[in-house]
Amino acid sequence: MSKVEERLAERGLVLPAPLKIPEGMVLPFPEVNLRGDRAVISGQGPLNADGTLSGPFGKVGADVTVEEANKLAEMTGLAMIAALKRTLGDLDRITGWVRVFGMVNSALGFSQQPAVINGFSHLILDVFGPEIGQHARSAVGMAALPMQMAVEIEGEVQFTP
Repeated sequence: MSKVEERLAERGLVLPAPLKIPEGMVLPFPEVNLRGDRAVISGQGPLNADGTLSGPFGKVGADVTVEEANKLAEMTGLAMIAALKRTLGDLDRITGWVRVFGMVNSALGFSQQPAVINGFSHLILDVFGPEIGQHARSAVGMAALPMQMAVEIEGEVQFTP
């Protein structure tokens, strides 16, 4: 078991199964695209342990509270870590989180996107540690996200090939 997986287990966190793609939906791209020593992670959403999308769904600031969305951002982080595990095999190969782009399905006038995406950042810093987990980040509001998700996050890590 990798050090990262040990930290996840110590915290009682479980990596979810791959996304169960809704019937009729086609995703013609990989969840992680490897390029040299970089892994670019396609946009991910919050998943339940069985790979189904996790709610609540809708707009943050109207249908979803900041606290609920913060938890969804953490769950999205677990989905991203799971995708990296499936692709890289060993999470200890990750040498640094490079950048993160957090998108929040925002109600008109909602401006607390950073507070939402903090759920993701706190998870990554906790599980990977401050040196590897440190990342550049954007947190922006969107008019809508696929499947009415409240949060979607994409990112990039550096790893040992």
